[in-house]
Amino acid sequence: MFIELKTERLLLRALENHDVNQILFLRSDLVVNQFVERQKTKTKDEALEFIKRIQLSVSNEEVCYWSICLKTNSKLIGTICLWNFSKELNKAEVGYDLHPDFHGKGIMSEALRAVLEFGFQSLNLNQIDAYTQYDNLSSVYLLKKFGFKHQSERIDDENSKNLIFVLENRNLE
Repeated sequence: MFIELKTERLLLRALENHDVNQILFLRSDLVVNQFVERQKTKTKDEALEFIKRIQLSVSNEEVCYWSICLKTNSKLIGTICLWNFSKELNKAEVGYDLHPDFHGKGIMSEALRAVLEFGFQSLNLNQIDAYTQYDNLSSVYLLKKFGFKHQSERIDDENSKNLIFVLENRNLE
């Protein structure tokens, strides 16, 4: 079951088919993807296929995925998700991206706080992991701000540039 989240400035809502142009942008823009190792989305059809895969994963309760919107405008400006769940370890991984026009405005901090609270309080997760490239200083700063700890002994086998951060269930500051 999908749960919408609200913060002071943001609405974290379900991903919809009408978000196709924004998803195409987020998954193809050079600035957004400079630190992400993934196949770039090239067409609206590919973006719509991605949306449909996410919607199916959400309905199957395999992923929690939100469109980040300002409360004053329902247009998607970014996304944030909990995915890669481990039921045995009671943990998940967080991932996020944001349109460059909204960088440096505290948007992702606000969205991340809401998703961490949801993960720990509603899903009762013990741990949330985050993978980010070592030179993505904004993401590293964001994770450290929320108390994520770098796990230097862990290596991402799929991307040697990634650092792995961990946040254990605790009260957020």
